[in-house]
Amino acid sequence: MAHFAQQEAQDFVRFTFDKWPSSKIEASKCVVPMAAVYTPLHRFSAEKQTLPYPPLRCRTCSALLCPYVQIDYVGKLWVCPFCFQRNHFPQHYHHMNENNLPPELFQMYSTVEYAPPSERASPPVFLFVLDTCLIEEELTFLKTALQQAIELLPEHALVGLITFGTQVHVHELGSADMPKAYVFRGSKEISKETILDHLGLSPSGRAFQPKSQQPTLTANVRDGTFVSSVKRFLLPQAECEYTLGALLDDLQRDAWPVQPGHRPMRCTGTALAVAAGLLGACVPGTGARIMAFLGGPCTEGPGTIVGKELSDPIRSHKDLEKDTAPYYHKAIKFYQGLSKQLVDQGHVLDLFACALDQVGVAEIKVAVERTGGLVVLAESFGNPVFKESFKRVFEGGENALGLAFNGTFEVLCSKDVKIQGIIGPCASLEKKGPSCSETVIGQGNSSAWKMCGLDSSTSLTIFFDIATSDQSAASQAPGRPFFLQFITQYQHSDGKIRIRATTVYRQWVENIANGEELISGFDQETAAVVFARLASHKMETEEEFDATRWLDRSLIRLSSRFGHYIKDDPLSFRFDPEFAIFPQFMFNLRRSQFVQVFNNSPDETAYFRMLLNRENVTNSVVMIQPSLITYSLQGPPEPALLDVAAIAVDRILLLDAYFSVVVFHGMNVAQWRNAGYQNQPEYQSFAQLLQAPIEDANAIIAERFPAPRLVVCDQHGSQARFLLAKLNPSATYNSAQGPPPGGDIIFTDDVSLQVFVEHLQRLAVQS
Repeated sequence: MAHFAQQEAQDFVRFTFDKWPSSKIEASKCVVPMAAVYTPLHRFSAEKQTLPYPPLRCRTCSALLCPYVQIDYVGKLWVCPFCFQRNHFPQHYHHMNENNLPPELFQMYSTVEYAPPSERASPPVFLFVLDTCLIEEELTFLKTALQQAIELLPEHALVGLITFGTQVHVHELGSADMPKAYVFRGSKEISKETILDHLGLSPSGRAFQPKSQQPTLTANVRDGTFVSSVKRFLLPQAECEYTLGALLDDLQRDAWPVQPGHRPMRCTGTALAVAAGLLGACVPGTGARIMAFLGGPCTEGPGTIVGKELSDPIRSHKDLEKDTAPYYHKAIKFYQGLSKQLVDQGHVLDLFACALDQVGVAEIKVAVERTGGLVVLAESFGNPVFKESFKRVFEGGENALGLAFNGTFEVLCSKDVKIQGIIGPCASLEKKGPSCSETVIGQGNSSAWKMCGLDSSTSLTIFFDIATSDQSAASQAPGRPFFLQFITQYQHSDGKIRIRATTVYRQWVENIANGEELISGFDQETAAVVFARLASHKMETEEEFDATRWLDRSLIRLSSRFGHYIKDDPLSFRFDPEFAIFPQFMFNLRRSQFVQVFNNSPDETAYFRMLLNRENVTNSVVMIQPSLITYSLQGPPEPALLDVAAIAVDRILLLDAYFSVVVFHGMNVAQWRNAGYQNQPEYQSFAQLLQAPIEDANAIIAERFPAPRLVVCDQHGSQARFLLAKLNPSATYNSAQGPPPGGDIIFTDDVSLQVFVEHLQRLAVQS
């Protein structure tokens, strides 16, 4: 594991296999796909510098200069490792020799970032879209959070405001003397042209201006000279902070009356369409974010997910399975169209959904995910999950998200490797070519993707295929390398364009039956994450797909292929250390919220899967298999098995399940705490014991986005279910042996890890 972590620290990429089989047939026998999880904007180490000049590209395949090129120092030539084209170095590289190399040719710069000089810097744009169909208390929480966020924005950032309830109000921030707003009816779908015409942003609406005053709006934003039509709706933070504060102070609940037994008329879809149209006219092709704050489901106009009457229930998983959700497919189609518009414009949709009921995250998911938007799901705008997460979007320092805008992502590979597709927060640019595989997974049939929004933890899962042809046989000889290059171009937070490139090489291995070389390069954490993302994707795209059955069959095939055993003798079965924890990952994945949708709403499932698809390997593994730490008076904190046997009356457990962090007190510890022993001087060690897990939990919460829910509970308390639901049920209500003294049992019919592994061994060794 340390080897893979070291590689990730260098190049921000982890592969399921570090060495690849040299034929497609052998690759299919590996069961686990040939895939990589890559984090394009992972934070650079301090010793690496950003290069202040444009990159040098191959004139045939456009690959960037990297440490793996062959160099002719006499002829001043370099040979591209991807297409073997000979390229001349430009004049400013001619001082180069073996002892005087540019940084991009050093091995430590296999991941390199370029910041080409540019006079233009585009300001970031934030368009806030607020739901006003909220109770007074929720609206106050939301307004307070927004006012704090606006103060944290850089002064040059452009800000706009749209509010919606039954109707959509686009607020003019440029008229400080008298508040103005353009009102759109929320009950019908409005075309982009109609939106621009009403706002005075269409070409006909600007016809009265002389041509000298009509340069492109994008150029106006970038140069800092705003035409009046843009300046009415989007203003720099420094100029509109007071106006925006006054607007928020005066903002009232939606005035449209709500009949008894009915839901408020909320036109979420129309509001988002108006926001997309406004940004498309004002700042096309530059970094902009629509930040939508929803407090309930859409019941009016396009994107409706439920009827107005409270007797009409919101769709459940069972409704979606039986295809009895009347609004679902129409809403999905609407948001697919909206996502295409936003991707074409290079803009992001962020979603902050805070309500006790569902708000439509399952339908809006396609627009958020394809634009690389952030998503936060909480019960209230006053909940710490929302407040801490929203604050972190704008904060600087160590835990800053490192937001970037309007990016493109490209993959170049050796001719023996094909790209099947990507699962993650991106949209295909449909750049077809010889590197595209016929097999498509996720966003496929392309070697380039749009990433409208990305941050320092945004990760993509890239699936590869192995080409089989007579010409590739020689280059796929065992021990020979193949190369992959990931190129990300994006708008940095300073408004300038940057390019980051990661070039890696791996080796082909022989088609040997025992697969020892393959086994030594197997990364079981990455493999578990790839399986989780692939299973989630199949559940959403394939009808009647049985994820549990598919995972079980895959694990049995993998065990038969890489396990060591005597046929028909389950007791002889054993795995190499490189595979030892993988069955445990799969056991927990089968029980996770990504596969088991029971007791979760479609909104919650969509939320969980969106975060699984965008986080790095370390965080995704915690989602699949939570970590557990025990605290006791007998010694320092130590990791524990994720098992019900870890519970003891004199212990405190800290469970990190990514979406929630649980501090669980054993029965005796809870009684001592309730008696107040921690307040007595002679029991300072007990006070420290109580404080240690809380401090560790707060440290986890401080560095994670979205902020997880903190649950502090006691043994046998109602909230202990947050812990018990994640533990291996080695002791249940029908176990032959009861729990140890002071231990606990789980009331479930699920099989334990031990029984699961026994069944796996028996099926893997069958003739």
